[in-house]
Amino acid sequence: MSTEQRAEQDTVSFQVQDNIAWVSFNRPEKRNCMNPKLNRRMMQVLDELEFRDDVGVLVLRGEGVAWSAGMDLKEYFRETEAQGLRGIRKAQSEAYGWWRRLRWYQKTTIAMVNGWCFGGGYGPLFACDLAYCADEAQFGLSEINWGILPGGGATKVATMLMPMRQAMYHALLGETLDGQAAARAGMVNESVPLAQLEAHVTEVAKKLLQKNWVTLKAAKDAVRRSMEMTYDNAEDYLVRAQEAANSLDKTEGRKEGIRQFIDEKSYKPGLGAYAKDKS
Repeated sequence: MSTEQRAEQDTVSFQVQDNIAWVSFNRPEKRNCMNPKLNRRMMQVLDELEFRDDVGVLVLRGEGVAWSAGMDLKEYFRETEAQGLRGIRKAQSEAYGWWRRLRWYQKTTIAMVNGWCFGGGYGPLFACDLAYCADEAQFGLSEINWGILPGGGATKVATMLMPMRQAMYHALLGETLDGQAAARAGMVNESVPLAQLEAHVTEVAKKLLQKNWVTLKAAKDAVRRSMEMTYDNAEDYLVRAQEAANSLDKTEGRKEGIRQFIDEKSYKPGLGAYAKDKS
């Protein structure tokens, strides 16, 4: 199917199974490059899944041989630039909008990078809370090779996830990293053989589902916010964040976890989560 034939509704697919939402970039014929249709559809999918009671973890993956090869050079750049500044800003807003939304998403998110991850793909990669990739995956900032700088947040992602010298080399040389090299550089949590990737991500997702979902949201926000704060500001923020989480958690998980640990002696916090089904 050509990109012109693929309807906007079909640029992203998803299914929910066992409290995991499997969301897929679905332009395999274009190595899942992000075009305006896909960006608009992704925002709709995030809207649909964010507050569903049967979704605790969202996994973002790619159909075919790629995760996402970045922004669609024809549709995202050439065709929007032909519309002038108004078209450019609209396309940027649609793309950056869902990446920003994903960074602060209500559910815990995992990037499952099965193949190519280039340029603009670094935006959603960084937006996901955790990231796992295949050894066979390829990561790259190829922009330097066709005459632009790695924009759209890609350079920022590289500097956030990699040491400065590695980020500089990555941006200036335009060379690719395989999955194992990406893991060593800090781009992802771990790299495993492609044949094991989905099972490994499923295992991680199931561990997350055992935790208190309200606390997971508070904890992931705490990590992102604290990165940009002074120690004193972060200390104050975390006190307030815990208070807010306590009020939002209708299961009173904090009290229940302490009760099971102190009174029942039924679990050890350092070795696993308390039993949510007793709440």
